[in-house]
Amino acid sequence: MPALNLRSEFAGADDLDTLMAGIGRRARAAARGMALASAQTKDVALRTIAERIRASSAEILRENARDVAAAKAAGQTQALIDRLTLDEARLAGIADAVEKIGALPDPVGRQLAAFERPNGLLIERIAVPLGVVGVIFESRPNVTADAGALCLKAGNAAILRAGSDSHRSAMAIARAMSEGLTASGLPADAIQIVPTRDRAAVGSMLTGLSGCVDVIVPRGGRSLVERVQAEAKVPVFAHLDGICHVYVAAGADLDMARTVLLNSKMRRTGICGAAETLLVDRACAGTHLAPLVSALLDAGCAVRGDEAVRAADPRVTPASPEDWRTEYLDAIISARVVDGLDAAIQHIEENGSHHTDAIITEDGAEATRFLAEVDSAIVTHNASTQFADGGEFGFGAEIGIATGRMHARGPVGVEQLTTFKYRVHGSGQTRP
Repeated sequence: MPALNLRSEFAGADDLDTLMAGIGRRARAAARGMALASAQTKDVALRTIAERIRASSAEILRENARDVAAAKAAGQTQALIDRLTLDEARLAGIADAVEKIGALPDPVGRQLAAFERPNGLLIERIAVPLGVVGVIFESRPNVTADAGALCLKAGNAAILRAGSDSHRSAMAIARAMSEGLTASGLPADAIQIVPTRDRAAVGSMLTGLSGCVDVIVPRGGRSLVERVQAEAKVPVFAHLDGICHVYVAAGADLDMARTVLLNSKMRRTGICGAAETLLVDRACAGTHLAPLVSALLDAGCAVRGDEAVRAADPRVTPASPEDWRTEYLDAIISARVVDGLDAAIQHIEENGSHHTDAIITEDGAEATRFLAEVDSAIVTHNASTQFADGGEFGFGAEIGIATGRMHARGPVGVEQLTTFKYRVHGSGQTRP
């Protein structure tokens, strides 16, 4: 199993470029094989991988315990340690997620369009794999299985680079996945993990490994994503910040607004789909503002507001100009009163991150304008921003959220990990 031998093959190598070039070449060769794999073969492989993860639970949990101990010794935050920690239930969830990806419809080979030209040519647009996907992630070991399984389902090869904190856990999960691939007759190199903590390996991946990497997906904090977006020589699927807004419009039902706002902010404060700014239309502020602000404060959320919001509740602290562009990832929200829909859209355009934004209103015309004019990857009407998730979209899982405008946008699931090509069928036509 080449992926399992990778560590020993390069254990004494001083030349990181040689290591990374070898990974890239093997990934490219594996991608060619994966592109031809049948839907049944891929699904059997994913079920087998899930079984191998379950069978390897003792080893994976042992390696994870070493990662957690090292993180604690290094004084890492409790939030990072929680993201890093695996137990029997979380590991079972990882295996179950791999199986669910296997049960999704095959995204490869779909006919996306078909049309006939006046000269008799029949042209089809067909979904095909992207090729080699590089995934660079930090402390969540489950990303190893999620990313590898999503890439496999879409007929791609994956090169995974885990953060230092989760390195041992990721290596153990990747070994189980490699064993599942081999047992299913697919290339073990279709899922490779970079076997070094050397940060220079990230730089090598961002160069594209001499044309062997087709796209990069970063999963991590702002510093990682900024570096990837600044240095990558290949396309990137990513978002930098999740500065998500909830706009309570003049036509909002107060009870619905309260419920949706609290879920958008407080269900999980540390995810990219969590609301970070509340906007309230001045036309309904007299009835809606104080109850909404009070609900947030009573739920344990600090509120930083403009003058109107501070007047609604003495517990509100002043908002600075930086607050409107801050992704807190914590129980903190900025809030302001705006003069109608135009002002709300303008605020989101100037301060948002094109991730996910919501309007709460019973006015269909207001909702239609908001959904059309707010230039974000996901816009919601009378629904929580925390639905910004591939699983909630029915994609099974996601490799990340993309806010760019090329190719993938929003949750990146198996369909977004494909591209397309044209098949042209003729009967001897030549071009005059």
